[in-house]
Amino acid sequence: MIDYFIMVRRHITDHLFQALADTPVALINGARQTGKSTLVQSAELIEQGRQYLTFDDPGVLGAAKLDPKGFIAGLTTPITLDEVQHVPELFPAIKVAVDRRRESGRFLLTGSANIMLLPKLSESLAGRIEVLTLWPFSQGEVKGVRDGFIDALFSKQPGWSAGTRSEIGRDELFETILAGGYPPVATRQPGARRKAWFQSYLMTILQRDVRDLANIADLTAVPRLLAVVASRTGSLLNFADLSRNLGLPQTTLKRYFVLLEMTFLVQLLRPWSGNIWPAYDSDAEGVSE
Repeated sequence: MIDYFIMVRRHITDHLFQALADTPVALINGARQTGKSTLVQSAELIEQGRQYLTFDDPGVLGAAKLDPKGFIAGLTTPITLDEVQHVPELFPAIKVAVDRRRESGRFLLTGSANIMLLPKLSESLAGRIEVLTLWPFSQGEVKGVRDGFIDALFSKQPGWSAGTRSEIGRDELFETILAGGYPPVATRQPGARRKAWFQSYLMTILQRDVRDLANIADLTAVPRLLAVVASRTGSLLNFADLSRNLGLPQTTLKRYFVLLEMTFLVQLLRPWSGNIWPAYDSDAEGVSE
């Protein structure tokens, strides 16, 4: 399984190297199990002589929380810090280190929560950081080809066409959609084993990560919200309607929804408008995915 993950070169890799070449801090955000740790420990990065530390290690986490400034000052850069969402206190110390010695590629960070949404984050590293998001496998990554549909769609070149028609059948198409792109699922047999993985994944995210990010009295409300939102994928998000269906105040509902966004369980597709200042309805905020 590990060999398969390493063999799949992620399309984000080239963008990552570009960020490390001209920016002091690069951050790879993404849901758990999308392959962030595998990516940052790839041979291409190891060859740069980059150190690696993970905050999933209790000893490393404890040292960073006890003395964030001393922890950063004691590091030899370039360095990779994995799962940095556990220690938002490090960001001010990283800012000081970068401002004292501004060199490209000094810090490579990863986070399994959208760090920029963390309530405890007091420093955004604006102007010093480039943020990249690692999604699950695309079909192009799985098949070893470059995904170019969106680029081609918006290309100004005349005569664009969809290219060769896919011969994929209906059943195979549905199976591909249901399988998704999470690397661990790619090596599992369709059906019950994939379903078991997704159930366990959601349970651990909701019971561990959500609890770590916020103090929620009624944790059972978050899975119910996720189930309702999942049933409305691709439709307009209406908080007033969700509030009535779930029996939750809108203020509480929106707070829970932010937690789902932070853990990448929900992705909002914002409305497009030709107007530079589009009007937003306070109840209808976008399309959920």
